[in-house]
Amino acid sequence: MEDQVKVLGAWPSPYCYRVLWALNLKSLKYEYLEEDLANKTDFLLQYNPVYKKVPVLVHGGKPISESLVILEYIEETWPQNPLLPQDPYDRAMARFWAKFGDDKSPVFMAIFITVGEEQEKAAKEAKEQLKILEEQALGEKKFFCGNRIGLTDIALGWIAGWLDVIEEAAGLNLLEAESFPRLHAWIQRFKEVPGIKEQLPDRHEMLIYYKQKREMFIAS
Repeated sequence: MEDQVKVLGAWPSPYCYRVLWALNLKSLKYEYLEEDLANKTDFLLQYNPVYKKVPVLVHGGKPISESLVILEYIEETWPQNPLLPQDPYDRAMARFWAKFGDDKSPVFMAIFITVGEEQEKAAKEAKEQLKILEEQALGEKKFFCGNRIGLTDIALGWIAGWLDVIEEAAGLNLLEAESFPRLHAWIQRFKEVPGIKEQLPDRHEMLIYYKQKREMFIAS
């Protein structure tokens, strides 16, 4: 009971998938509890009374919320198959780029909920952020953390599993292969990592979901 791990999540949140991927890469057993965010359970409200959001990791009855915080907790609690480099500078850079991805996520949300000139402006900014990630964060490395998958890759996993769906739902093409060859190569490597490839959301189901979401946003 002391080591029991539960994850409260909601499909198809990429923030929830971060936690599942990290646990899989650590070869940890856990119980996954799907939440209906339109009808939140008492369990969620009890374990995340501040934000009332998913994901929540419950370890030995103690809850941890916010996905990047959860990733750090997983890394510190279960050191096997490390998600952060050994070198202090490299660890700092891994955290920096993970936070950069989260800080810039509103730009990508903007392309999804806008139309016309506003969407064009958001798309231009989104491409600029992708170029920064390709040239400065990834560079010539196989993964953002070096030769093996790590915390930054998990944090940016939404690019691999969600971005093309959001692009299609929004009627855009941001991540063109000729413009972002290294990010495209990284996406293919990321999707083939054991523990990741078995835990990717169904693209067809996601496309239906995000198309419906976009229609709601545009209509409101």
